[in-house]
This record gives sequence, structure tokens and C-alpha cells, in this order.
Amino acid sequence: MVSFTSGRERRLWAWTLAVVVAIYATLGLARTLSDELRNRDLLDNTFFTAFVVLVVAVVVRALRLRRSGGEIFVVLVTAIVYLMMFLRMASPEERSHLLEYGVVALLVHEALIERASHGGHVPRPALLAIAITSAIGTVDECIQLVLPSRVFDPVDLGFNALAAVVAVGASLALSQARRWHASRSREPT
Repeated sequence: MVSFTSGRERRLWAWTLAVVVAIYATLGLARTLSDELRNRDLLDNTFFTAFVVLVVAVVVRALRLRRSGGEIFVVLVTAIVYLMMFLRMASPEERSHLLEYGVVALLVHEALIERASHGGHVPRPALLAIAITSAIGTVDECIQLVLPSRVFDPVDLGFNALAAVVAVGASLALSQARRWHASRSREPT
């Protein structure tokens, strides 16, 4: 029986499960969808548009919440890192790993931090989140071994791990920027 330390932790694990099930459930459909978009010359533009919309949404949210300069800097650097990775990846299918496993890594990391903050034993939440996400990505690739329209690709294992590292690293950098800003706000002037 799984026990959660808080309702928030339970919700974070539920969202993680939902995202992972969605990733696994669409494995057979993904090739069909990407082939259809490719045949209509829409694949690259669709992924690029989705990426730009995501980056704009994150930046606008950061600005609306009146974040500190350090937090905005971390968000912008993260957006640039994702853009550089996005542009260097050969195919849109590879790019999807950045989003899918970045989201999984963030959810897992937040759930582990929540557990630790309520007294649960979680050694090195960031490294554990990366390891769990990489394991989920490995299962994804292993499922593809039995799907006729998919191929196991060890390079994708690296993309899944890279997505986890970048997402968790950005989360840690953002948390550090928040702590630094909070400590500077408390200092007497």
C-alpha cells in the first residue's frame, strides 16, 4: 500500500501517472500522427509553433507574477537552452522527448520534494527524479521493441535523460534564485 505524506504529493503522483499513461498509450498512434503531419508538410511547423507557444506562456507567466530578476534570468536561460536543443535535434519526434520527459521529471521532482518536506525519507530528490524519469523513458523504449510501427532507439534513452536533467536543473536553479531573492529581501538596507 502506497502512503502519501500530503494531498499535494498524492496529486503530483496522480498527474505523473496520467502523463506517463498518456505517453505510453500514444506510442502506437504517434507514428501515424507524425507521418500524417509530415505528408502534409506540417510536422516541423507544428512542433516549432507548439514550442514557441510554450516558451511565450512560461515567460509571460514569469513576468505576470512579478518575479525577481534572478528568476526571470533563470527562465530566459532555460528557454534558450531548450531552444538550442530543439533546433539541434534532427527530427520533431526527437523533440517530443524534451517536452514529454521534461514534464515527467518536473512532476516526479516536485512529488519527491513534497514528500521530503513532510518528513518522508528522500535521498537526493533531484538525482532520484532524474533516475525515475530515465527509467520511465527506458520502459517507453522497451515497449517500442514489440510495436511493429516503432523502433527501440538507444539515442532516445539519452534524450529522455537529457530532458530530465535540463528540467530538474532548471527547477533547482529557479528555487535557488527564489531563495537568494528572499534572503536579499530580508537584509536590512
